[in-house]
Amino acid sequence: GTHVDYPIVQGEDDMEYVNKGVYGEFSLSGTVFLDSENTSDFSDCYNLLFGHHMANGAMFGDVVEFKNDDYFQEHKTGALFLLDDTYKITLFACVETQEFNNKIYNPIVQGKDNLDTLLKYIKDEAVQYRDISLNHDDKIIGLSTCAEAGTNERVVLFGRLDK
Repeated sequence: GTHVDYPIVQGEDDMEYVNKGVYGEFSLSGTVFLDSENTSDFSDCYNLLFGHHMANGAMFGDVVEFKNDDYFQEHKTGALFLLDDTYKITLFACVETQEFNNKIYNPIVQGKDNLDTLLKYIKDEAVQYRDISLNHDDKIIGLSTCAEAGTNERVVLFGRLDK
């Protein structure tokens, strides 16, 4: 029920696909990409995706809509299709933050204690939250986009990945 339906790439760094399409051509809208520090198979306990907020709802434009309670309540799941696996995404939180938030923009969460800390932070800071009984063994995905063009504000939608 959203416009979020794109291939995912991963660059050498997090700037590589900001203005590059999946085939390497220049593209102002860029491509949805996985944080360069994450493993490409989504086996990390916290996986972070980035996509531009397009005014027409393209790319991650719909992520901002999750700030609204009705939209958040109507859209509870998604899917992630990999070459060898498929994951159901159970959406549980939407957070407004700044682009330099080290708690959210640090996908290398090692160990169960650090994931518990991240999950508590998400719950405490969420503008929308749904209790889905998370625990430190879960795999989390974050979808990050700009709140508005030309600002440092970000909106991040969080979900649990289940094979």
